[in-house]
Amino acid sequence: MLRVDLLALVSGASLLVAVLAGCGQENRFAEPPPPKVTVAQPLIQEITDYLEFTGTTVASEFAEVRARVSGILQDMNFEPGTEVEQGAPLFVIDPAEYAADLQAAQAELASAQAQYRRANTEFERAEKLFKQKAGAEAEVVKWQVERDVTSADILRAQAKVDRAQLNLGYTQVTAPIAGRVGRNQVEVGNLVGEGEATVLTEVTDDDPMYVYFNLNERDLLRVLAIYRAKMKEEGVDPGKVSGEKLDIPLYLGLANEEGYPHEGRYDFAESSVDPDTGTIQLRGIFDNPGRPPPLLPGLFARVRLPLGTRPDVPLVSERAIGNDQRGTYLMVVNAENVVERRSVKTGQRIDGMIVVEDGLQKDDRVVVKGVQRARPGRKVDPEAADMAGLSTSAMKAAAQDAEQAASIKRSSPEQPQAQEAGGGP
Repeated sequence: MLRVDLLALVSGASLLVAVLAGCGQENRFAEPPPPKVTVAQPLIQEITDYLEFTGTTVASEFAEVRARVSGILQDMNFEPGTEVEQGAPLFVIDPAEYAADLQAAQAELASAQAQYRRANTEFERAEKLFKQKAGAEAEVVKWQVERDVTSADILRAQAKVDRAQLNLGYTQVTAPIAGRVGRNQVEVGNLVGEGEATVLTEVTDDDPMYVYFNLNERDLLRVLAIYRAKMKEEGVDPGKVSGEKLDIPLYLGLANEEGYPHEGRYDFAESSVDPDTGTIQLRGIFDNPGRPPPLLPGLFARVRLPLGTRPDVPLVSERAIGNDQRGTYLMVVNAENVVERRSVKTGQRIDGMIVVEDGLQKDDRVVVKGVQRARPGRKVDPEAADMAGLSTSAMKAAAQDAEQAASIKRSSPEQPQAQEAGGGP
């Protein structure tokens, strides 16, 4: 028992000595270094303002090839998917029945013509006798009526001949337009045109290609105001221009394409704004050469319409842009390396850069990397970078250069190791 008390006394004394020793040392908090971030000044350049739309590609010409007479489909004279000229033979419908109808109509015409010649001869004879007072007036009237009736019979018979010739011609089905012919919808040997004009195939002309898109009322008024002002600058009175299309370029990009690589022109606009949607439909026209062509009918398309240029506009990398409940903002580092939250108004996207319409000065240092470490009111350790190097094209070029350098390094033969000093071969 006495031994336990002694141990407890010794332990307590040791603890007291340790506490007293600790009280004699000073505790100091070492503040962590400020986080490193990358900053860059805005890229200042001239930009072109655009309106952007979504649209649909439509072939400039499209025609369904139908059977205009009934009969058995006798022959097919094309290869599906190939180019055909206007008037090229595509199908043959059995012409025998229509050839016979033409012969019958021609015979009826010949009979009517013969009846007319007989009636006309009798009329002339009766009229001559009547003038010589050797015939009755009734005979003259009779043969005059007969001549007029047979004349009408000739017209009726001629119409039957014309119709029979048309029907016989319709047995040779030709391409109504030049373009790419589709597959045959009906196989040879089937009855077509019975009760309806059977669709046999279709022909599409997709060069040039149309693109339809809708422009809202606000943007329409903006575009018209800009181009009226532009015409006045060029010395053209908009009030005296009639029947001429506005010379407006358009740019188009497909779903799998970057940017807007296809260039075309404005071609057509509806005559009024749809009051239900508040939009007006416009059409652009784009050259579409080659096989296969770059554009196909029915594709989703992104359309860009330029409005004009502006100089000295600031742009920043899209990775620097932040959004929260208070709106769009940037993190800016001031002269004391303290982070400030800067509310901005942004515009269009250009090559991975965002136009800043308001809220940014050209000499501001914008945080472009390490944004998550930048807290408003706190210091950072900034490292300068070039904003131009953060564009999509610049980063892609840098990645390609790096890949090319790595490829060259991989393909180059390994250097032989240096022989040890004094060593033999």
